[in-house]
Amino acid sequence: MRCSGFVTDGGAGVLRCEDLVLRQGAFSLRADVVFARSKVTALIGPSGAGKSTLLAGLAGFLPPASGRVILDDVDVTEAAPGKRPISMLFQDNNLFPHLSVAQNVGLGLRPDLRLSEEEKNHVATALSEVGLAGLDMRKPAALSGGQQSRVALARVLVANRPVVLLDEPFSALGPALKDEMLDLVKSKLVAAGKTVVMITHDPADARRIADMVALVDAGEVHAPVATDVLLNDPPAALRAYLG
Repeated sequence: MRCSGFVTDGGAGVLRCEDLVLRQGAFSLRADVVFARSKVTALIGPSGAGKSTLLAGLAGFLPPASGRVILDDVDVTEAAPGKRPISMLFQDNNLFPHLSVAQNVGLGLRPDLRLSEEEKNHVATALSEVGLAGLDMRKPAALSGGQQSRVALARVLVANRPVVLLDEPFSALGPALKDEMLDLVKSKLVAAGKTVVMITHDPADARRIADMVALVDAGEVHAPVATDVLLNDPPAALRAYLG
């Protein structure tokens, strides 16, 4: 069935690309893959291979040339981004500088920010879970890069959608902070049973939290393979990328 005001209780889903073709100018990407329920799948491959293009298609920011995006038995191919049961963490965290930390997180619940007391408590709980208790009234500019990433993660937590896409949101952080954020993803999103698809250029990130890895290369998204299996014996295309 097609998506029509999709309602979710936050439970995880199986995300499928059925003969999906995405085009940006002369570039074309094909995906006929399944992202497993309640698992983390890392996308790895050369720059320009189409990893961000795939996430844009899954999130609804890039309409497909053909094919379908299916979550469980629901066809979300034609659904607008805000109507999809999918949250996305961007490279720049997508925080609004004029809004407070609490307001930025509250957007995950209500775009108009007319929050009930229960919803405000939900925001406060999410901020506490990511280590930002007491910082709710600060503006993003008053936060460190790691704290801004935590705000974006808290917004995903309150949205409570079954699928979360990570477009390298922690790439600008130092190694220790990046590992800390990856661990938070695992302890908060994975522990809650979310289906997570994340872009990474670092195989260490995949080894840290990913159950599966999908190679994106030469205009194609390859079927996900168990992380250790793929990285311990990579195919030629992945070996060339990893050097």
